[in-house]
Amino acid sequence: MTPAAPRGRDQQPISTVTWIHRDELRANDYNPNTQAPPEHDLLKVSLLEDGWTQPLLVRPDLEIIDGFHRFTLSADPQVYALTDGYLPCVVKQHATRADQMLATIRANRARGEHGVLRMADIVRDMVDVEGLTFQQIMDRCGMEKEEVTRLYDRGGMTERG
Repeated sequence: MTPAAPRGRDQQPISTVTWIHRDELRANDYNPNTQAPPEHDLLKVSLLEDGWTQPLLVRPDLEIIDGFHRFTLSADPQVYALTDGYLPCVVKQHATRADQMLATIRANRARGEHGVLRMADIVRDMVDVEGLTFQQIMDRCGMEKEEVTRLYDRGGMTERG
C-alpha cells in the first residue's frame, strides 16, 4: 500500500525547513546519481548567484535522501561562506530505508531535460534582447562557446557577419 502524502500547507515537509550544519549530515550509501564536472561547476555557479533555493531532504538521523551534490559543494569555501556551513534541510519523518531509496530515485528521475529548441530561443533572447555576450552565457550557464554558437544559430540566425 502506498502511503498518502500529507494534506494541507502546514503539513507539507517544505513548511519545516531547518538549517543544519553540513558536519552533522551524512551521505547515503546507495545513490546511483553521479554528476559530471561541468554540471558540478554549474551547480556551484547556481548556488553562488542564486543562493540556496532548494533544501536537502534528510532522514531524522540526518542521512541525505536528496541533495547530495549540493551537500558536496557546501564544502567549497565560497559556498560554505554563504551560510557558515549551514544547509537548508527538510526532515522526512517516518522514512524507512525503502521509502528513502524510493524518494531518491524519484528525485533523480523527475528532474527532466531541456528541450533544444527552447534553449535556442532562450540563448537568442539573452543575446539579442537582454544584451548578454556569448562569454557571459558561457560562464553563467556552464557552456562551451561551440554550444552557445550552435544554440544561437539554431535560434534563427543562419549567417554571422
